[in-house]
Amino acid sequence: MVQRTSAGWRVNDGEELPDLLNAMVLADLIAAEEGAPGAPPAAPPRADADASEVERLRVTVAQLEHALHTRVVVEQAIGVLAERHRLTPRKAFERLRSAARSRGRRVADMARDVVTSSTNPLTPLPVELAGEGAAAEAEPRRAPR
Repeated sequence: MVQRTSAGWRVNDGEELPDLLNAMVLADLIAAEEGAPGAPPAAPPRADADASEVERLRVTVAQLEHALHTRVVVEQAIGVLAERHRLTPRKAFERLRSAARSRGRRVADMARDVVTSSTNPLTPLPVELAGEGAAAEAEPRRAPR
């Protein structure tokens, strides 16, 4: 559980952290250790047109949590790719985005695969993202011209 404190954020009655991103990353790590499901649904919830203000605010919080989790996964993937290919973070993101676009996938979904590949070398990745000794997908099919 992540709680707001006067000095920042506290995760599971532990150490206070100065910013929400660090607290959310720590909460995800703790949840993974405890076997709790860490990944949010594929899409954030949406409020009904006739929802109350409280319900709309709850949905907004869920949407923000989903966006934060997605950003954390993309940042982790950038770190994996930067280390794996000795790239700057900017170049790593460009490579991730390019691979996702060329395959018609969302960047967040491709990032999730990259992060998974850091602990499971059998996770297939596009050739341009796979590291040495990692499983690589076949090149994407291109439409004839």
